[in-house]
Amino acid sequence: MKPIDSTNQAKPPLPLPVRQSESGRQGWLFGALLLGLVAASFLSLDLQWAQFLSRDAISRMGGFMAEFYPPELGITFLHKVAIGAWETLAMSALGTLLASLAGLALALPAARLHQQDRAWARGPSRLLLNALRSIPELVWATLLLISAGLGPFAGTLALALHTTGVLGRLFAEALENAAPGPAAALRLQGVGEGRILLWATLPQVLPQLLSYALYRWENNIRAATVLGVVGAGGLGQLLSFHLGLFHMPKTATLLLAMLALVLLVDAGSLLARRVLTR
Repeated sequence: MKPIDSTNQAKPPLPLPVRQSESGRQGWLFGALLLGLVAASFLSLDLQWAQFLSRDAISRMGGFMAEFYPPELGITFLHKVAIGAWETLAMSALGTLLASLAGLALALPAARLHQQDRAWARGPSRLLLNALRSIPELVWATLLLISAGLGPFAGTLALALHTTGVLGRLFAEALENAAPGPAAALRLQGVGEGRILLWATLPQVLPQLLSYALYRWENNIRAATVLGVVGAGGLGQLLSFHLGLFHMPKTATLLLAMLALVLLVDAGSLLARRVLTR
């Protein structure tokens, strides 16, 4: 028996030189284009930093801010502020709820749930969602005020329409990115698509859908205050009225109420998302 010649054994191939991946080059290219866009923005915009940071501008700004103190704390006015805050909160909550239901209804035809799914309504549904979210809430409120009149009803519908476009797209992406294993197993057993969606797909993505809805509720609180400027009710309508009359102490109270409302909703939404993701 001949001894094994170690010199004739196959040697491992030498490692090839490391090359930059295609994705890495695309990332560098995207970063360079983004930096170029930022630089072009600075060059094309008339940013008057010297005038903005001048002593005279800072002095006038400080004098204007001093007019907000002290805030109006009369019982009668605080009662109006509480009613306006409740209207703003109700508008945002109801608008988000309606948008969540409508967004889910539109997300189902806008998503391709499996590879064999023809998804014939995917294009038109996504086009509708794009149209809904491309129109700002302020424009929707202005259009709806003509038919619904002044008040929170038009603001609620405006929030619902715009948020439907946002949530519908997010819901559709979540449905398409769900793990296909459970649905495929049920499909092999001859289970219908409706039951597959109910028992396999939705349970996977439900925490993500709720998280999206809660996040949009936070945004709609801020949007609802802006809609009041065009007469859609809530704190925004009071703010537009008193700021237009230069009632600075009352304006300060309204701004503090908006800040408190946003902080309250943000804290509640953050707590709810933590509970859902446990």
